[in-house]
Amino acid sequence: MADYFYKSSEPETVAIVQSFYVMKDAFSALLIALGEHFGGKVAPMRDVDSHFAGGVKLSGGAELDVHWCRPDDHGYRALRTAAKPGKGKSKEERADIRAEHERLVALWNEHCPARLSCTEYWDRLGVNSGNLWLCGGIKFELDGVAYFHLGFQINKAEHHSQVAAGQPTSGWIDGAVEILASEYETARLAKLKANKVANG
Repeated sequence: MADYFYKSSEPETVAIVQSFYVMKDAFSALLIALGEHFGGKVAPMRDVDSHFAGGVKLSGGAELDVHWCRPDDHGYRALRTAAKPGKGKSKEERADIRAEHERLVALWNEHCPARLSCTEYWDRLGVNSGNLWLCGGIKFELDGVAYFHLGFQINKAEHHSQVAAGQPTSGWIDGAVEILASEYETARLAKLKANKVANG
């Protein structure tokens, strides 16, 4: 698979990329807050389309199994859809367990942030999300310039001709110019350094 690198200083393009990371920071803060309600760190998860809350890293052992799935390879537990009281419990104990589970589920639903869609922002940029799912894409902003690493090529002239002909297109990012991998990598490393400084 080939790699293609672009940058754009178009104000609207830069604003879209910036707005995604503003929302991503807000999402990350909500994950931290969610974890505080349950006494453990929540796993930040993502798929081809979005960022979402994963399981919780809880301290404890088998006693947690009544409300939580067994820990994954990284120690995170997902909340069960229904409590699993186990054998030998009295009717009253089962009722208490179910009530506690309903409380946990309600607490999760109240504080779990909605999925953050990546596709929405790529759509706003004008890039075909189907191509992204197949080939991948990364975006970030540095010093008023948006940078892109795509697994497919975008071409302005080709895009407009395909749109005019009613044919599928890979899309086009306003103001995009193709750059060398070295320029992209320099910007990426500078962004990582800036993030490290910002986060202390």
